[in-house]
Amino acid sequence: MSTELTWFKSSYSTNDGPQCVEIATTPATVHVRDSKQLPAEGPHLGFAPAAWTDFVAYASKG
Repeated sequence: MSTELTWFKSSYSTNDGPQCVEIATTPATVHVRDSKQLPAEGPHLGFAPAAWTDFVAYASKG
């Protein structure tokens, strides 16, 4: 079984920064990283899908 993640860049990210956020999903976790951070295999955060859904709903308000 492969553990490699497939990352997707946020539609709000820009090619030249400063906001460059990517996510990768698995059934149990939503992984989030700063795509400017090298190496690409570097640190990232992991959220339970329900917590990620709550965060996106909160961040979308405003």
